[in-house]
Amino acid sequence: MGTRYEQDVVAWANEQAELLRAGKLTSIDVEHIAEEIEDVGKSEQRELASRMSVLLAHLLKWQYQPGRRSKSWQFTIRTQRKEVAYVLGEAPSLRGKFSDEAWLDIVWSKARSIASNETGLDLDAFPEVLPWQVDDILLSEFYAE
Repeated sequence: MGTRYEQDVVAWANEQAELLRAGKLTSIDVEHIAEEIEDVGKSEQRELASRMSVLLAHLLKWQYQPGRRSKSWQFTIRTQRKEVAYVLGEAPSLRGKFSDEAWLDIVWSKARSIASNETGLDLDAFPEVLPWQVDDILLSEFYAE
């Protein structure tokens, strides 16, 4: 044992797990373990933000290009809703992100950019502020009209 965190994080993680299971708490790399645990939470937050951005982008596409609506867009909307529900099921505390205005602004900004890139519409064609309630967005029957 003795792989450094900076050398091989996977080998280091396996060694740290072995040390923890063996009860050798004085030998563990506390600082890096704490960082990795924090990173798990950040990863889940990024996953939720990514899923929400794609969902919102497709709802924008649905609303702003009604003549191009497709089964593919419906599938993406349904899939992203299911993935958001899955992330929230695994980490219910992330539901608090929906009342965090700064977080929602970032997610909405990403969604607008995705929708602009995928539709060819100017970014200014889309509202600057999220026009829908999060509870509505997550409903299976909600489609922006």
